[in-house]
Amino acid sequence: MATMTAAQKRAQAKAEYDAFLAACPSRKLLDRISDKWVTLILSALGGAGSHQLGADCAGEPRSMRYSELSRLLAGVSQKMLTQTLRSLERDGLITRTATPTVPVTVSYELTDLGLSLHRLVRDVKAWAETHMDDVLANRASYDTRTSG
Repeated sequence: MATMTAAQKRAQAKAEYDAFLAACPSRKLLDRISDKWVTLILSALGGAGSHQLGADCAGEPRSMRYSELSRLLAGVSQKMLTQTLRSLERDGLITRTATPTVPVTVSYELTDLGLSLHRLVRDVKAWAETHMDDVLANRASYDTRTSG
């Protein structure tokens, strides 16, 4: 039986990723990236929603300070924002830069990997905003049919 190098083992494992299988690690990644706060943070850093802060509306990816993200993401707690930012940094989707000022200035921006995911979640966010009225109408219709 031939032995495999570490690189060959990684390549084999990558070829075997299948989110339909219970033990596939990509399931945990799907769980993380489908979180609403992840979607909104990636959208914000990718330029979506920056018009609400008075910035250029071109939608270009940009660095944002923690306080900017906190103001933009209505309803996010400090704990949830911190946890989500840490998990995104750990996964290599964003970078955190601390500038030694008084107080310390911390900013976040998308990595290339994060930018590739941003493009997808931006479209999902836009779809949700565009079709919310349709979904609400369908929910009301369903509830009417099933409550009687």
